[in-house]
Amino acid sequence: MLVIGLMSGTSYDGIDAAAAELRLAGDTLHLKPLGMVSEPYDPGLRELLAGALPPAAVSLADVCRLDTRIGQAFAVAAARADSELCGGAAELIASHGQTVYHWVAGDRVRGTLQIGQPAWIAEVTGLPVVADFRPRDVAAGGQGAPLVSLVDLLWLRGRPGTPVALNIGGIANLTAPDGTAFDTGPGCALVDAAAREVSGGRLAYDADGALAARGRVHGPLLEKLLADAYYARPAPKTTGKELFHLGYLRAGASELPPDVSAEDILATLTELTARTIADAVRSVSATEVIASGGGTRNPALMRALGAALPGIPVRVSDELGLPSAAKEAYAFAVLGFLTLHGLAGTAPASTGARHPSILGSLTPGREGLRLPARPEQAPVRLELE
Repeated sequence: MLVIGLMSGTSYDGIDAAAAELRLAGDTLHLKPLGMVSEPYDPGLRELLAGALPPAAVSLADVCRLDTRIGQAFAVAAARADSELCGGAAELIASHGQTVYHWVAGDRVRGTLQIGQPAWIAEVTGLPVVADFRPRDVAAGGQGAPLVSLVDLLWLRGRPGTPVALNIGGIANLTAPDGTAFDTGPGCALVDAAAREVSGGRLAYDADGALAARGRVHGPLLEKLLADAYYARPAPKTTGKELFHLGYLRAGASELPPDVSAEDILATLTELTARTIADAVRSVSATEVIASGGGTRNPALMRALGAALPGIPVRVSDELGLPSAAKEAYAFAVLGFLTLHGLAGTAPASTGARHPSILGSLTPGREGLRLPARPEQAPVRLELE
């Protein structure tokens, strides 16, 4: 089956569309990556989205506009992926949507909201769309994240030692072989926020870690940020830009002396990300880190992470055949495939849910709803072709 996975992460810079050929044979799910295309959000939409995210107040009118326009943008990305990567033969779209709020109260997730109306995707492509993956896990008592954990567990099963899968997006998360999975804290969220702030909005992120590389870590600021209660909470746990946003950064840096430069702040935030990831990696006794996500393209961050994990190799998922930039989009293609076949897409040990759940809601395509037969056996491993 040819499946297109659509993903826009917490950095909300655009949409990744990855196409995969998926085939279930016995207890093994075979995945052949067919490539990825990316569609940036247009500046007006990105500005509207950025202005609506926490801690900003937002009207229901803006929510409706965003749900529609993001759905339309996802539809463009899906149609392009079908044409360019699948030759017009795609059979299913799996859309993560755009997370705009993750409602965490204490150690429980009460709700989660991803927008990007799937009806627009189904209308433009004519294909069935699985979307709105996270709420079912939340309803079952889970964190609703990290949902890619099931895919990581299938993919890394049988690898020697204790390999952990790490994704560094706006928020960083990891998955260990025993199913332990959680958000480690800010991936690029605070670094991106600082880059925009110090550049007056000219920079969306610290390209190649250039600003951080010119700065020095400010010890007192780092220690203040490391004292956040989130890091001491046990897994499973999730977080987002509801916590780690520009206002959080401004509060943390409010008493800095004037000789602390913008580059020093970026260096400190980069070290914060590396240090909190490294602490999380050590907490699960990892022997190897396999990283993916936009943060892997930041040399300053990857150097800091390597320095924080002496003796533990940090590899990028490309080395194992799964493109790091597209890994989450491929993961949601897998989750969409499982949903269509009536198979659970969660690992309760990872999300804290009471039981596994079949995820998402299905929007029929132009040909109506035709569900394949449910396989006799769910996959226990994922192999790349």
